[in-house]
Order: sequence, then structure tokens, then C-alpha cells
Amino acid sequence: MAYLLPTLVRLVIGKSPELICSKDIWDAGVTELHRRTFGRRESGAFLLGKKGRMRRIEKFVFYDDIDPCALDSGIVIIDGRRLGALWAHCRDTGYEVVADVHVHPRGYRQSKSDKANPIIAEKGHVALILPDFAKGSNQPGKIGVFRYLGDRKWSDQSATLFSPLHLGWWPWR
Repeated sequence: MAYLLPTLVRLVIGKSPELICSKDIWDAGVTELHRRTFGRRESGAFLLGKKGRMRRIEKFVFYDDIDPCALDSGIVIIDGRRLGALWAHCRDTGYEVVADVHVHPRGYRQSKSDKANPIIAEKGHVALILPDFAKGSNQPGKIGVFRYLGDRKWSDQSATLFSPLHLGWWPWR
């Protein structure tokens, strides 16, 4: 029910989301992100799916599955030489990177490192940040939502009335 109400409000007002994810995929992915933190380090994932009128998240591909050392320092550091495995997976499945997500120990604001080192440095890319090592509520309105503008500049869309991210059922793809 908690996921249906935002859908109905958006349908009445006419503000379609840009990025959608089913409750089951989101909840499973966030649970796994939290597990991988061991309660003491960041974790993250590339969010894969299809791009179209809106981007639909179909799969989480965790950073440490792409680069086994990505989380060793306590913060996310991905060796770019390991990204070939991600691009090969995308080619094999027909998916694209539609967003990324990582966790912080407390709040969901971008760090200086996040701002200076986008995981995907493509204009329009959406990066999500979950607070409290992905423990607790991790739904729009309680997470960081940042759009990359290029040249290490970002638009913070965390507090917008209608987040670019919508969780749950959506009638159009």
C-alpha cells in the first residue's frame, strides 16, 4: 500500500517519474547493499535496466562483484580497469546502466569525493545515496537523489516534491 499511494498521486497530478523500480527488486537490492556493509563500510551498485521514456531498474550489479577490492578501504573506490566486466554484462543482457546507488554511514548528502568522482560521468546520470548503511527507510524523500550536470557539477533533487525515482507499480514504461 505504501508504494501505491505515490503512484496514484503522480497519476492525478501528471508528473511521471524518470526512473522506476519494482518494490521487490528495490527491497532485495537494498537488503543486499546493507549486508555488504558489514555495518562499517560503504557499498554500492550499478543499477541496470532499459532506457526509454523512463528508465526502469531491473537489476543491481554490486560494485564488489565487478571489482572485488572496491570496498576494501571502507569507501567506494572502483578500479576502472575492472569495468570491462560490467560493459560485457550489459552487452550480453541488453541492459544499460540507468543509475547507480551507494550507501553512507549516516546522512545521504554527497561527499566531496562523490562530487569530484562520479561513478558514471555522463550528463543526466542519476546517482542515489542511501543513509545509515542502507538500514531503515530507503524510499524517495529519505534518500539522496543527484543528477550529474557534467564538469563535476550536480543537481540535488533529494527534496523535490516528486523525486525522479519512483518505487512500485507504474502503468507506462
